[in-house]
Amino acid sequence: MATARRVRIVCISDTHELHRDFALPDGDLLIHAGDFTFWNHAAKIQDFNNWLGELPHRHKVVIPGNHDRAFNQDPRFREMITNAALLINEGVKLCGLNIWGSPVTCDDDAFGYTKRDERARLYASIPADTHILITHGPPYGILDREPGSRKREGCTELRLAVMRLKCLRENAVGPVRQRFSG
Repeated sequence: MATARRVRIVCISDTHELHRDFALPDGDLLIHAGDFTFWNHAAKIQDFNNWLGELPHRHKVVIPGNHDRAFNQDPRFREMITNAALLINEGVKLCGLNIWGSPVTCDDDAFGYTKRDERARLYASIPADTHILITHGPPYGILDREPGSRKREGCTELRLAVMRLKCLRENAVGPVRQRFSG
């Protein structure tokens, strides 16, 4: 019987055009869980892609976040990410792991799926053999509160999907957003 190979995974998110300021540890797989831009400028997306190409990680997977809405508004932006697998409600197999990613969050319409039944259908399409799930927002009840808050911000439909996925080893998510009122 073959021995399972360890895979070192490095997860980041919400770098908001500051990706070059981070010193990342080495790993086999880099996951960026969205919000690599602030305002979707093509030059910033190109710089992010160039940076991905400079990193030593053998495999890279990226999902957009709500600040990366240009990837939904104009699909041509998707062609700009050439140094990573860009996942928008789809999957890929890397390092022997089935990975599925979605930028959809329950509190923003950047990638649609604003209704509960739409999200339930989307998340029901996640393959049962998914090992790594990458989402920009957290599932309900899992790392979905700001420090000091009792209010949960996660998605209940995503939580049901996570509970259904028996092979799931990792759910990489972006952070809960702070709300400001002015």
